Amino acid sequence: MKISDLMTGDVLTIGHGASLKEAARRMLEAGVSGLPVTDDDGVLLGIITEADFMSGEADRRTAKRAGLLRFFVDDHEVPTRERTVGDVMTKAVVVIDPEADHAEAARLMQTERVKRLPVVDSGRLVGLVSRSDMLRAFVRPDAEIIDEIREHVMRRVLWIDPDRVTVDCVDGNVVLRGKLETRSDAGLLVELTKRLDGVASVADHLDWEVDNTRVEMVSPPVGFPRATQGLRRP
Repeated sequence: MKISDLMTGDVLTIGHGASLKEAARRMLEAGVSGLPVTDDDGVLLGIITEADFMSGEADRRTAKRAGLLRFFVDDHEVPTRERTVGDVMTKAVVVIDPEADHAEAARLMQTERVKRLPVVDSGRLVGLVSRSDMLRAFVRPDAEIIDEIREHVMRRVLWIDPDRVTVDCVDGNVVLRGKLETRSDAGLLVELTKRLDGVASVADHLDWEVDNTRVEMVSPPVGFPRATQGLRRP
């Protein structure tokens, strides 16, 4: 399943010049733990998460104590500028393309140890995909799975009349019954069904009219020239 089918398109974002207080307020009101940071054109600049807040607060306190010491010892001024989102955001963000497969997103989340991935198209933020969104690829209505088997796998990919096969599905467990023209068609239908999102198992009760997977060695017809080895003498 493509990321564009799973992602949340209406993403809450924040500008890099916003205050940390504003970022915290938006996150608390929306019940999220992170916000993508974009410019006025929607280009992704970074992301700010709860971890960035904690890191930024620790750095601020350390800098303030050091600044006070410098104020008394070296006659330096104590910094007073309020820190912004751009000061603490993570700039090296792992992103994913909207046309990528959900398996790629799962791999990135696992290897990069992140809970969400900004979806970026030509530099612009177009959505956000989270771990909870990924579950939708594996939890699909049985009716939707049956429809994909009949209309996509059978009719469009294998060019098989869907009426030749009875497809049942309960909690992702698929049962295929019917008789197809060839054994290879039956094998392909089973294998392609196993690869569909949301399919937990496939019970194969298919039969076929012709076993086209068997190749028999037969003698050439009478009069058919036999292959010869080597070169003919002149």
